[in-house]
Amino acid sequence: MTLRLVEFVVAGNEASDLLPVRSAALLRAYGARRGFWTVLDEGPVERCLALLLERDGGEWTARHVRADAGVENGRTEDGEALAHHDGWVYVFGSHFGSKAGPLRPRRAFVARFREDDAAAGPVPVHVVRNSFRLHRAVNDALAASPLTVLPAGERVRERFIVETLARGTVREKSWVSRLAPDDLPLNVEAAAFTPAGTVLLGLRFPVTDAGEPILVEVAGVPGMFTAEPAWPRALGAYVLTAVTPPGQLTGFRAITPTVDGGYAAVIGSIDALGKGSVLLDDHPGGGEVTSRHVRFRLPDGESGDERRLVGETVADLAPFHHVEGVAELDGRPFYVTDEDHRVALWVG
Repeated sequence: MTLRLVEFVVAGNEASDLLPVRSAALLRAYGARRGFWTVLDEGPVERCLALLLERDGGEWTARHVRADAGVENGRTEDGEALAHHDGWVYVFGSHFGSKAGPLRPRRAFVARFREDDAAAGPVPVHVVRNSFRLHRAVNDALAASPLTVLPAGERVRERFIVETLARGTVREKSWVSRLAPDDLPLNVEAAAFTPAGTVLLGLRFPVTDAGEPILVEVAGVPGMFTAEPAWPRALGAYVLTAVTPPGQLTGFRAITPTVDGGYAAVIGSIDALGKGSVLLDDHPGGGEVTSRHVRFRLPDGESGDERRLVGETVADLAPFHHVEGVAELDGRPFYVTDEDHRVALWVG
């Protein structure tokens, strides 16, 4: 596959995920014929929203979008995944921590904003920090699942779970009751709403014991934003098979719905090389992994094993190790890669 590179500088930061703009009003406001949302993965969510736009004349431009999270300004970090639902754009935090741990409560958030609001003025962003409620729901779903999940490794468990519990206990945080010593740290990197209104969360980690990527289906995410929040619940976990090379560990990097009712995704390494990752210390087979563009469908109720999704590879994206977003638009693939101090959009 031949790809064309379009480079941007947006607030001196790299990008995560790629979400097509659906709002006609927003495109008109910028004189654009198409565009994508991305989230810059350092800093609070209200400072990290950006648009990548193709103007009517064909040239590309980037816009750093002004936003206001009200009382939650400055209280989040590490937005990783974007998804559309009912006119809203949702932003999911990684729910993870730094490369060496521990887990960070600021990353356990979901935010949303009306896409049409971005056509004029600062965008009001509603942020809900869930204090590890989603961590608890997903860990319980994985424990109840028939899938065999790769154990975290002793160093990972110590740095991400034991240390988080110890810090929370010393600081008398109420969220310590939502962590357990045998939990797995979650790294949420991808999200897509289903037609039923549930969310598929793509995990970069954990993976199965065969090294294959895991999806967790979660219900009730919009209920987090009501006056009296109702917290989401996990419905179950899926494993994506037939797309991970033997001997490698691959996690989700991005998910997007496709026009035929299925999903496209990018899978790749469970963490970045050369950055002091404790995950890779315990699981070195998950680092030197190149990215792949894959497709899959949810079960139709007639298959024998409802939790095993058979994927197909659309494109091997080697030598890229760091594809962070995918979109399929007008029959063409678009990718965004994680680059130092720039945003790189690749057009198929």
